[in-house]
Amino acid sequence: MPTKLAAGNWKMNGIAANLAEAEALATALPAPGCEVLICPPATLIDRLSTVLAGSPIATGGQDCHAAAKGAHTGDTSAVMLKDAGATYVILGHSERRTDHDETDADVAAKSEAAWAEDLIAVICVGETEAERDAGDALSVVATQLAGSIPEAATAANTVIAYEPVWAIGTGRVPTTEQIAEVHNDMRRILSDRFGAEGAEMSLLYGGSVKAGNAAEIFGVTNVDGALVGGASLKAADFQPIVEALAAS
Repeated sequence: MPTKLAAGNWKMNGIAANLAEAEALATALPAPGCEVLICPPATLIDRLSTVLAGSPIATGGQDCHAAAKGAHTGDTSAVMLKDAGATYVILGHSERRTDHDETDADVAAKSEAAWAEDLIAVICVGETEAERDAGDALSVVATQLAGSIPEAATAANTVIAYEPVWAIGTGRVPTTEQIAEVHNDMRRILSDRFGAEGAEMSLLYGGSVKAGNAAEIFGVTNVDGALVGGASLKAADFQPIVEALAAS
């Protein structure tokens, strides 16, 4: 069975004082019943790894450069993430694709860099509102999957996160039927391409996930967890999401 994963993406939020929220979550979840991940800003990865040492919660990065080192001012390599204590890295998030013009090929190259350092790549895909309204959601996601995932992907080194762009931070959530349609198609595509490995890859849903809708979302076929934004910043908000996943 695919691994259940509740992943929190803090995005560009958080300073040292916010580490107390992660510590509170770790205290509240001594045996969470599923995998739990927090991806803070790069400035906090090392300190968060220290805070979470010995807990069941993993630490991840929000991006990495495709190169291991070099003249890339402001970038962070997979080597650096691993050195800071990360075991996962989010790649190809829609905000990176939009704000930094990242292409599928860029995401694939970063994924290979992550794997080289034994980091698990959380590869994000998802359609815009215009693409959804045009009836192109499935084809957009299929294209992103084809271009963003290298051939060496396995269930152990790759997680896929479906995040419809129009649902991120908006409070809008697709219907369970819409989520199921995309997740079922992703499972078909991954299984066709990667065989048993594709059948076992964890598929996360992301986009305005919160305590009030988590259980319903986790009841959808082929939803193995969530990539959570704002609701992961506070232990009191993230904990019930984790518990809903563990109970699903």
